[in-house]
Amino acid sequence: MTELFATDKLKALYPKVKQFIEEELYPSELYFLKDPWDEVNHILKAKREKAKELGLWAPYLSEEEGGAGLTLTEFGQLSELLGTTPLGHYVLNCQAPDIGNIELMHQFASAELKEKYLAPLMKGEIRSCFSMTEPDFAGSNPVNMGTTAVLDGDEFVINGHKWFTTAADGATFAIVMAVTNPDAEPHKRASMIVVPTDTPGFELTRNIPVMGDVGEGYLSHAEIHYVDCRVPKSNLIGEMGSGFMLAQQRLGPGRIHHCMRWIGICERAFDMMCNRAASRELRDGRMLGHQQTIQNWIAESRAEINASRYMVLHAAQKIDNEGSKAARLEISTIKFYVADVLMKVLDRAIQVHGALGITDDTLLSFWYRHERGARIYDGPDEVHKASLAKAILKNYGL
Repeated sequence: MTELFATDKLKALYPKVKQFIEEELYPSELYFLKDPWDEVNHILKAKREKAKELGLWAPYLSEEEGGAGLTLTEFGQLSELLGTTPLGHYVLNCQAPDIGNIELMHQFASAELKEKYLAPLMKGEIRSCFSMTEPDFAGSNPVNMGTTAVLDGDEFVINGHKWFTTAADGATFAIVMAVTNPDAEPHKRASMIVVPTDTPGFELTRNIPVMGDVGEGYLSHAEIHYVDCRVPKSNLIGEMGSGFMLAQQRLGPGRIHHCMRWIGICERAFDMMCNRAASRELRDGRMLGHQQTIQNWIAESRAEINASRYMVLHAAQKIDNEGSKAARLEISTIKFYVADVLMKVLDRAIQVHGALGITDDTLLSFWYRHERGARIYDGPDEVHKASLAKAILKNYGL
């Protein structure tokens, strides 16, 4: 928690969440990551129920909806804390893609969709997934896609090929981005549609191996084929052709969630690195932390993590005050900067741990596998850098 951005509400909630994750999640996290999803899911459900009982559930929701009513700036600081363990966000129902789908549907879905899908999602009774990325089109530009949704009477008929649909394994529904208006201008061709995963034609082909790790449950990334998949026209979110706009609305706060989670990972990895440096004895009796190279890594990591935190909270505050569109450049900046810091800190921590760092006896190898994608998803770093640079150069007449 950062004192400059702390509020009374956050100060009251933060220590409770910290105690919960330290007592309930840290001791067993490696066990949960190594064992099959079917064996650990019922235990995680019990921990989710305990989080509800303690009043820690989904703190970004309003108090009337069972949350704490935190602003994005307040929740960002809590998200960092939850990010220190791979289980934190899930146990408090703050995990991607559910949190993004909740925010999206809360703002744009019909009353019917809210009752049928949003309400149980907020309660943690079901999970969801978000189906936008396609293997045949560059993911950095969501105006290009081959998946189509054609109206046939009162139904959409969806055909297409998606992948990296996170958490599809076990999800009750997907929010699918598909072309509904092929003759419209590029940014108004696609729409977002709710597709129950038990719909005929929704074919989950596989959970994609990521650096040799096939995730399950909420840690999975699925490849999906939509084959003449029929859903009611009423499953449309927002207006026809509004898919790109909805994606931008969803991704703005989503990048705050991601970046603060990455900072949480950095803090945990930093702590592990410092503990290792202070306790690992070299042949001459000195500790690893006496080496100047290690000291440089520690100092650089501390400065970069601190800079990342203030940068992200500044962006979150701007979104709270002015909206995602006004904070577009700040969002691009934090996305590539924090993703780069994350990989630097993880790499240094692994190096300080030596051979132990590349085993699954610590969390470092898990994070390195799962978070290398941070520099790719939500738009590659290079795209965000180009966007920021172009905006800056406009002020110089270029």
